Amino acid sequence: MQLDRDEDILRAAEDWRKAGRGVALATVVETWGSAPRPAGSSLVINDEGTFLGSVSGGCVEGAVVTEALDVIDSGTPKLLEFGVADETAWKVGLSCGGTIRVFVEKVD
Repeated sequence: MQLDRDEDILRAAEDWRKAGRGVALATVVETWGSAPRPAGSSLVINDEGTFLGSVSGGCVEGAVVTEALDVIDSGTPKLLEFGVADETAWKVGLSCGGTIRVFVEKVD
């Protein structure tokens, strides 16, 4: 499976902004242990919940999209953490034994 390239993700963000959509960018800033995607992996989300790219896969991405919609509305960035020691990890499907931190920011 080939994930979208960084250029595709950034192009989508630019196109959505030009079309008047609210946009957020989520980036994996840190991993520990087993993690589905490496640091630097990105996901771009628009205010309709459409997204491109990947920060983890599965339910974690659903949680990131939900948080990104809040960031688009508020303009306040968030640092999210999902890990096996965190009860949230099991709820969102990150039971691989690792931890990921994802920074979500609004694109202006």
